[in-house]
Amino acid sequence: MMSINRTMRIVRDPIEDEHSREKIDKWIFYIIVTTIMLVPLLIGGKVTEIISPLIDNNVLLESGRKVDLFTYLKFITLFILTFLALVLFLYKLYFLDYRLPQRKILWFFVIFLIAITISTLFSPTISIALFGQYNRTDGAISYICYTLLMFISMHINYPKKIVEYVIYAFYPLVIINFVITTMNFFDHDILQYKLVQNALTLSFPDGITLNEGSELVGTLNHWNYMSGMFSVITVMLLAWAIVDTKTIRKVINFIFALLSITTMLIAMSASGFVTFICMVPILIWLTFKSLNKKISVITLTVFLVLTGSIIHLLSIKDPEAWDESIGFFVSVNPYSEEQSTGTSYESNFKAPLLFGNKVSAAEEKFSLPVLPENNWGAGTGRIYIWVETLKLLQDRPLFGYGLDTLMYNFPHYNIEAQGNLNELTIVDKPHNFYMGVLYGTGVMGFIGFMGIIINIAWKSLKVILRYNSSQDSFLIVLCIAWTAFLIQALFNDSLPGTTSPLFIVAGIIGALFYKVEVQNTESNTN
Repeated sequence: MMSINRTMRIVRDPIEDEHSREKIDKWIFYIIVTTIMLVPLLIGGKVTEIISPLIDNNVLLESGRKVDLFTYLKFITLFILTFLALVLFLYKLYFLDYRLPQRKILWFFVIFLIAITISTLFSPTISIALFGQYNRTDGAISYICYTLLMFISMHINYPKKIVEYVIYAFYPLVIINFVITTMNFFDHDILQYKLVQNALTLSFPDGITLNEGSELVGTLNHWNYMSGMFSVITVMLLAWAIVDTKTIRKVINFIFALLSITTMLIAMSASGFVTFICMVPILIWLTFKSLNKKISVITLTVFLVLTGSIIHLLSIKDPEAWDESIGFFVSVNPYSEEQSTGTSYESNFKAPLLFGNKVSAAEEKFSLPVLPENNWGAGTGRIYIWVETLKLLQDRPLFGYGLDTLMYNFPHYNIEAQGNLNELTIVDKPHNFYMGVLYGTGVMGFIGFMGIIINIAWKSLKVILRYNSSQDSFLIVLCIAWTAFLIQALFNDSLPGTTSPLFIVAGIIGALFYKVEVQNTESNTN
């Protein structure tokens, strides 16, 4: 009887596989550009029934129906786009004979993803660690999406004008948020328009409405995120305006950079301005390395002068614009009238006035503890939050508490909080991206995370320091954006609308840098 060999070996055509990989890469590229452009913009109401792990009468900690406008649609869209990109990438990996380059950074990706998984499974609040808080959705699923998008972006081939396409994807974010924040600043909040209200509350159940006095600060959650994100976009657009040799494109990016820094300044959060100031020396370096040094110096100088003028105009209407920009470095505010001292409730409130300095019990005298003054601590309470978060980590150092769960573990009612957090402020985040990862995933996750961050940061620094005007590449523009993102991350947290676009940028940097390394190796070999 004749036997049939059922084992068949499929002979692959390398040329056909290469063409197929190019098509897959093109579709993945469309997905990541869509992510950059769309995710930070999406807003829409979502009502969720929250079961809090704490019993508390504070509205932020208690259970009940919670309304979110800023993150739910971003999260859902991010998840869908990441899933599509992952399916295409896996198809390329397993069916089109694609081989991953052997790089050390891959091990850090593995460590970080494993740590996220373990920290979530062993979190005291698993469901919150998985999805994140209802108004942030920055839990394990979001972090896995960020990481996968960076990884996938690092392993595809790009068109020649990749940097242009990526930066163009940020244009809608700049335009829309400039309009929203400018209207808000001049007392024309866009949320007061019935059409906008109806659009945002379309999915609300009957009886749920927006609170009276609600305002739309932009397409991101909070002024802090607006400030940090637009500082990154500002230096990216300004860097491109400096190195670009095409006049029309240079002017367009210059204008968009002005719109972006205006949005940043209206946000009234010093984190963005501090980031911008830290990046100015790098921008100065860039001007003297550019092809047309004279034009580049003029470009940067005019931008700085116009920025000063914008600060002046904003400060006339609201002196806080000075406090949250130049006022961070200069204590005197020339736009603010002198306030009489000793008239406010906070300045007059002293514990001895209510309780006395000493009381007698039996035959011994003892002193009551003096309550701290009701005030903000260093860095608007950030230093205090970081110290207390590190204390929490001592109990779960290896894998942490789970991402985005700080609100349910932070000691909100410590006596020291009054002197650092101004009244009873509920801390829902650490105000530091790195601290958030360390708290959420522990030491193991932090090692994986920082391995990825430092790897891309080192590549970016190399590109910046070795920049030559003769190079036909704007890779340095993305490197400057990533550097600015890492600086503002010292003061701000992660969010789907801010982290996903910049993690994609980091992945693109890794891909382009690797491509240059391969080309240099091949040229040296030949």
